[in-house]
Amino acid sequence: MQSDDPAGEDKTRVRDAATVIVLRDRATAPKILMGQRGAAAAFMPNKVVFPGGAVDPADAEVPLAAPPGETCRARLAEGAPPRLVNALAAAAVRELWEETGLVLGRPGAWPGTPPADWARFAATGHLPSAEGLTFVFRAITPPGRPRRFDARFFLVDAERIAGDPDDFSGAEEELSHLRWIPLDRVREADLPFITEVVLAEVAARVAHPGPPPSVPFFRNSDEESLFLRLHGRPMPE
Repeated sequence: MQSDDPAGEDKTRVRDAATVIVLRDRATAPKILMGQRGAAAAFMPNKVVFPGGAVDPADAEVPLAAPPGETCRARLAEGAPPRLVNALAAAAVRELWEETGLVLGRPGAWPGTPPADWARFAATGHLPSAEGLTFVFRAITPPGRPRRFDARFFLVDAERIAGDPDDFSGAEEELSHLRWIPLDRVREADLPFITEVVLAEVAARVAHPGPPPSVPFFRNSDEESLFLRLHGRPMPE
């Protein structure tokens, strides 16, 4: 896991990141898994957030038992290097594991020694799987913030979790107070603005499983802020 203030980090650059929205009881009483960031965190202190974090260099080399769906891959590749697609999916699986202890994966043995950040995940006897991830939102942190991320938000049903979705015993300490919050009450929590925006998209997806018609993209730069839609483009050969 990347620390909140890694030594030597260029705080002005925009880092690619993946965020995971786990949805439970979609058809009956939808709930979302969230946790609270620490008071000393440089980015969004004390806020209630989805699990997620920056892409690590090793994520691009991680073997996926299954990639994201074709539509999701095409949209992730829009305006991004091809190698980043699997890295984003792997980062989503890793961050969910690190911050909640929940496994998105299939039983299987790793080919060789896993990267250090993946050692605990590999020890569960699973390979990471991105087949249940649906790419639903992208947003770049506005200029002037202490950290900036180009974050891709993935929605996944809790049924994809390998094991007990209430067992957070394997979580590290990035998030506290992990809990399933009813979707119709989640705005009562202390949320970042972008989380509130993403939740509107999640609510629309509850009744319509599968990839959305297009993916909203808030692109913030020093020059302008744009609201775009990602429809996907053909994957390179």
